[in-house]
Amino acid sequence: MITKPMLAIAAGLCGTLFVGYCIYFDYKRHKDPEFKRKLKERRRANKESSGLSRRPAANFPDMKDHEAIQKFFLQEVQSGEELLAAGDVGNAIDHLANAVAVCGQPNELLRVLQQTLPPHVFNLLVQRLPAIAPRALRQERQMQEEDVE
Repeated sequence: MITKPMLAIAAGLCGTLFVGYCIYFDYKRHKDPEFKRKLKERRRANKESSGLSRRPAANFPDMKDHEAIQKFFLQEVQSGEELLAAGDVGNAIDHLANAVAVCGQPNELLRVLQQTLPPHVFNLLVQRLPAIAPRALRQERQMQEEDVE
């Protein structure tokens, strides 16, 4: 007959053995010379698959050329709409964020997008904007520096 104290002791022993097993294999894993290399590769692969480097950076137009900006804006909005319709939300958000970055009146565009996009997509777009805007400004500065040289 098994009593409650015996059951508690057996459960405690099993728990202790399991924790010891976990500590032992974690120790072995960290001592593996290939561990850091494998960890870096896995993190890089996760970063790439999570969408942080989903596609190459957009080639923003010269911000002084209004016709090029307008063409780029329309192209990005159209691409974003097409990708949304196809179900590729991640790339669609990138294109729409590029359009907002070059838009002359981004607040107006964001209001329109807020009314037309599903709320979760709009929230993802707003989260993506801080990463896109500096890229557009950085590219504009590079073009200005090239003009000076």
